[in-house]
Amino acid sequence: MKILFTIFFLSIIGVSGVLLYFYNEVRFEAEKLIHYTPPLTTQILDKNGKLISNLFENENRLYAKFDEIPSRVIEALLAIEDTMFFEHYGVNFDAILRAIIKDVKAGKLVEGASTLTQQLIKTTLLTREKKISRKIKELILAISVESSLTKEDILERYLNQIYFGHGYYGIKTASNGYFHKELNELTLKEMCLLVGLPKAPSFYDPTKNLDFSLSRANRVLFRMHHLGWINDDEFNKSLKESPMIYDETLTRNSAPYVVNEVIKKLIKNYPDLKSGGYRVYTTIDLNLQYSAREALKFSYDAIKERDKKNKYSKQLNGALVALENSTGNVLALVGGVDYKKSNFNRATQSNRQPGSSFKPFIYQSALDLGYSPISAIADISRTYKFKTDDNKEKIWQPKNYEKDFKGLITLREAMVHSRNLATINLVEAIGLSNLYDKLTKDYEFENIPSNLSISLGSFGISPLKLAEAYTAFSNYGTKKEAKLIEAIENRYTQRKEFSTTSKKITDPKQAFLMVSILKDVVKSGTGRNAKVKGLEIAGKTGTSNNNVDAWFCGFSPSIECIVWFGNDDNTPMKKFETGGRAAAPAVGYFFKKLVETYPQIKRKFDIPKGVITSKVGGKDEYFTETSKPPTTKIEETDELIF
Repeated sequence: MKILFTIFFLSIIGVSGVLLYFYNEVRFEAEKLIHYTPPLTTQILDKNGKLISNLFENENRLYAKFDEIPSRVIEALLAIEDTMFFEHYGVNFDAILRAIIKDVKAGKLVEGASTLTQQLIKTTLLTREKKISRKIKELILAISVESSLTKEDILERYLNQIYFGHGYYGIKTASNGYFHKELNELTLKEMCLLVGLPKAPSFYDPTKNLDFSLSRANRVLFRMHHLGWINDDEFNKSLKESPMIYDETLTRNSAPYVVNEVIKKLIKNYPDLKSGGYRVYTTIDLNLQYSAREALKFSYDAIKERDKKNKYSKQLNGALVALENSTGNVLALVGGVDYKKSNFNRATQSNRQPGSSFKPFIYQSALDLGYSPISAIADISRTYKFKTDDNKEKIWQPKNYEKDFKGLITLREAMVHSRNLATINLVEAIGLSNLYDKLTKDYEFENIPSNLSISLGSFGISPLKLAEAYTAFSNYGTKKEAKLIEAIENRYTQRKEFSTTSKKITDPKQAFLMVSILKDVVKSGTGRNAKVKGLEIAGKTGTSNNNVDAWFCGFSPSIECIVWFGNDDNTPMKKFETGGRAAAPAVGYFFKKLVETYPQIKRKFDIPKGVITSKVGGKDEYFTETSKPPTTKIEETDELIF
């Protein structure tokens, strides 16, 4: 008897020693689960809360707090995985004993006995190696975790940590991915399908083996019904249901150029952007983003069709930017025709010559100096001599696109028909240095030339920056900084709002004079291809030398749309691929879709108080206190008043 007691005592000491040894090895490991901060997916959302894209590194995981998880999900999970979860302390010794007996009888491993707590530890803290030492560590950690966390905490961690197949970690991710639903929108059958996946996530993946995943879901239903946790009606109804399953990429990236730009703007200050579980609220309207992509492709296809031999458009590409006039919010941004072929963002990274689309800034400067829409401008040819850096004499003889000149014409006519010679003479009349100062200081243009070539837009600018500058017209004299990101929220719902600047360039009355002129560009000038029935549109075409760049910068009373086309290698497009022919149709397409999508949109431009309306040549003309009407009575003739 004494010998047996000694053996028993030594056994207790031995077991205790072993347990103490393993406890010392893993005692700090439980802290990773107690203070659980897994890598989380960042979601980029549009202005209406629609998902634009998921950002993640290794694990695609959206986090759901316990109070977000429906009680039915918990019941379904416990029914199939751990019915006694709320009764044990991390280890179910009764289940272990039953499993050992069955394994011994079968002569092999036929049944496991892991609790949900053990499964969580296995996937979070330990490897899956089948060793006794690992099992001992698992038991010790399970008890340790149960003593530190509530059952609700453990369930929350389990349902956020576990793998559900198809690259989805966590039940919220799986719900969004497989069903496009939030957890509170799931049917009972969908819940059962989800909780049945972790047993063999790749095998039961419903995008690959729907029949097997439905069979597994039905098994969960049978178990719930057997336990009395659902009634006959719920059971029978759910058995018949076959949920709609979505098979999509994990990122679900619907606007890749936008996503790249968001990352570029945030990554410096948020280095954990792809693992921190942020929610990024953008100004993008996905409906308009899709329309923008279609509009760009529409004009791209037309240009390619006109160049059937593909001699002038091998490197053809384009960009489109749409802004809200009053805020500068970026509603759509497309940096190329096909992101899969090229991820270079031409909307933000490409600097191209704006050509005549730059002229409104020159003409607005003239209006602000007292010119009016009917002021006379000389549309005549001149020859300029200048010396190059190496002291060689050069001659510059600018021409109109039509290769003619008309003598004296009105400022309105010069703009509507984009007369180069008239613009150059206007620049000389108002003073090159004065104009240069206004363009660089007020409009904040960079790298513009300090010579007469400024008249023809001979400098580089990105579509986004040009769109930003055009808000000085579309927003009645106040330039708005373009804004893409509204706010960012971290995993703890702490929110940072993003603000932008605005700058008053001119009075609303003065800006309206330009709006009225740009309306005529679309109505009867070079921008006719941008017309949309029932919507007033103002805008300006732009074509750089040799048809290298084609632009149309247009705006409605509420939204602005800038389109550029050209070859990536700066070679000329086919002759006559002007801004009016290549780019204006894309703007027209976009605004047509805008009206279809939002029929309540504002259709007509407002006329600010203080604008003077007079008849000139039988038509309404506009003046202000700065851009005064003629002092003599205006007759209804086509005669110019000087």
